[in-house]
Amino acid sequence: MKKEDKLNDTQVRKDDHIKICLDEKVQFNQVTNGLEKYNFTHCCLPELDYDEIDISTYFLGKKLGSPILISSMTGGTKNAQLINQSLAIIAQKYSLAMGIGSGRVIIEKPEVAKSFQVRSLCPDILLLANIGAVQLNYGYTWRECLKLVEILEADTLILHLNPLQECIQPEGDTNFKDLLAKIGVLCEKIPVPVIVKEVGNGISATMAGKLINMGVKAIDVAGAGGTSWAMVERERSDNKLKRELGKTFANWGISTADCVIDIAKKYPDIPLIATGGIRNGLEISKLLALGADIVGLAYPFLKAAMTSHETLEELVELLNLEIKTALFCTGNKNIKGIQSLQIKVDQTSYP
Repeated sequence: MKKEDKLNDTQVRKDDHIKICLDEKVQFNQVTNGLEKYNFTHCCLPELDYDEIDISTYFLGKKLGSPILISSMTGGTKNAQLINQSLAIIAQKYSLAMGIGSGRVIIEKPEVAKSFQVRSLCPDILLLANIGAVQLNYGYTWRECLKLVEILEADTLILHLNPLQECIQPEGDTNFKDLLAKIGVLCEKIPVPVIVKEVGNGISATMAGKLINMGVKAIDVAGAGGTSWAMVERERSDNKLKRELGKTFANWGISTADCVIDIAKKYPDIPLIATGGIRNGLEISKLLALGADIVGLAYPFLKAAMTSHETLEELVELLNLEIKTALFCTGNKNIKGIQSLQIKVDQTSYP
């Protein structure tokens, strides 16, 4: 395939991903995010004024209005540009963190950069650039990664890991050999924190430890329970074998809750982002109690962004209300309080 054809194919793939995530049944259907196993103990007398509850927090040195990350989704096309702009406006209004979709195409086709560039719309937020770690085996170095950060005026760089998706993707890049050492070099060379995330199959505590030892400053577990990228790529493929492969691995991964618990227990000081199938503020609150510092959502924001600006605002308002209510009904006046709370296992749903 010619380079220009491959770049055009990358842009088509990005719009395909949006359409498939919204229109097709590509959510995990057997594995959950694991949060149904856990419940708070209700506090019937909080001894708090609800109006004084503070859901703001800090992450990597930036203050957030609430512990919410708009997770990385898209970029590179006109449709993606409109989505990113809508999300950036919301992130600025509510002081949320925001991730940008994979930016490889920016380096190879600079004219599409404007579909990713949102800093002018959200000058004050924590903004996360994003690129596939596997690209370090396909001609990319720390220099290209730094250029991406500079183009986007980002505060951090996410390296995403997606071996299963690449196996099923028709044009997948599957050489993951010696990536850990290259991630280490990248962490040494660029002046912003490097975050490593999965894309929906989870990061184990063992792997988190290896990444931390290489200089990674934060982990985004991106566990199983939300969108199954095996199913997304299955929907895109015309290859019979690839479609069967996607079906077989549709529910592969470590649940979000299990990832957070295991990593937080073994590495309590590492800044931890929990993403993967999160759908409401109660689930956000549970993950904070289980060890996460902030919690990311993608599909709910994508769906709302495709509807209207008002729908996006309603989503954030509801999430914030749900978090605040969880704090109130557990007797906690701020995020630190709920993060120090012991959450109980629900024995009725988890033997």
